Amino acid sequence: MGRDHWKKIWVGSAGNMVEWFDWFVYASFATYFAGAFFPEGNDTAKLMNTAGIFAVGFLMRPVGGWLLGRVADRRGRKTALTLTVTLMSASALLIAVAPTYAVAGYGGAAVLLVARLLQGLSVGGEYAASATYLTEVSAPEHRGFASSFQYVSMTAGQILGLGLQIILQRTMSDAALHSWGWRIPFIIGALGAAVVFYLRRNMMETEVYDESGGDTPTGERGTIKALLAHKREAFLVIALTMGGTVAYYTYTTYLTKYLSNSAGLPKETATLVSFCALIVFACLQPFAGRLSDRIGRRPLLITFALGSTFLTVPIMTLLRHAGSFWPAFGLSLLALVVITGYTSINACVKAELFPTGVRALGVALPYAIANALFGGTAEYVALWFKDSGIESGFYWYVAGCAAVSLIVYLTMRETRDIDLNRVGPPPQPRAPLAGALPRTPRLNRRRG
Repeated sequence: MGRDHWKKIWVGSAGNMVEWFDWFVYASFATYFAGAFFPEGNDTAKLMNTAGIFAVGFLMRPVGGWLLGRVADRRGRKTALTLTVTLMSASALLIAVAPTYAVAGYGGAAVLLVARLLQGLSVGGEYAASATYLTEVSAPEHRGFASSFQYVSMTAGQILGLGLQIILQRTMSDAALHSWGWRIPFIIGALGAAVVFYLRRNMMETEVYDESGGDTPTGERGTIKALLAHKREAFLVIALTMGGTVAYYTYTTYLTKYLSNSAGLPKETATLVSFCALIVFACLQPFAGRLSDRIGRRPLLITFALGSTFLTVPIMTLLRHAGSFWPAFGLSLLALVVITGYTSINACVKAELFPTGVRALGVALPYAIANALFGGTAEYVALWFKDSGIESGFYWYVAGCAAVSLIVYLTMRETRDIDLNRVGPPPQPRAPLAGALPRTPRLNRRRG
């Protein structure tokens, strides 16, 4: 890959990293600010309140997916990506200055809620716009590898958040963190998003988008009408996302709370476990993406679903009794290795299902719906099971969602060799001529 190609991946990934830093620090610092916005009471109940607001952000993701997916298909990927990071910067700043319960009663929680709604709008469009951008700027034989950097950057954002948390835990008292220290990551996130806004204003549009004049009538680009012409693909995105998003949020955003609130590990140890496991997880993504370019997307998806279906219950059960860093780290890493089969390639798989004129919306809206129903509620569902005294029920819930996605992976078609410049419905594979030698299709060819 050339220097310009790497530059495009870097700009797209850097923005995605800041977006997800702002998104995830809410979850990683929730144990510190939960008491700031709600009256004194049961610790689990306060976590459930903050998790509920976290889930509300996911409910806005379908709206953001529709609105910003439409912008990406009608005005370009660059315009949508610039708008998403602007919304994220504003929402992070709101959280940073939100008043506490002692100052404004539930007014602070209201500000927190508005900020999460804005973040939901932003991330709802960011995922699809960045997934589409990273897939479209890549050579056909490198799409899996290039799109894997979406989860590299997402995970990097979370690693930075956890790394900052570790630093603050070791340089500030627990009382100071609960009082005002939790505001620091949101201030940093707002400033980082402002920097990325500048970078994205100067990014290049994808050639696939620029050359897609005949792909979809101009008036129908990014519309629900155009998306309904691809109903099967839209439902496929929801189904294949279901198991992956539940597993991902279980072993990333919820893991630190689970190790602290259920396994009884100190907050500092729980944070360090997540931090170290996520570093390895991020490094695995490009290797798995490259592997999918060689053997196809379905084998990786099927491996993930099988592993998540049959290993979730034993992993979560053993984590519940992990009494120190190394057992918790080993089990967490095993779970993240399994999830890599989904995270490394899910961006390009979804983008490969749709033609250019509706690609961003086709990825954004169904994916956001699946995340609102399953990913955003994973933490709340986990805490509900715990509060009800049947915490192990959540383990079976995660395994069941993976089993549903397994059925989809087993029946879906391979997407690796689909031409992103195609016009109309995806072509059916043709049988090779007798005696013909196999050849690799030239995808994304320039027209004219």
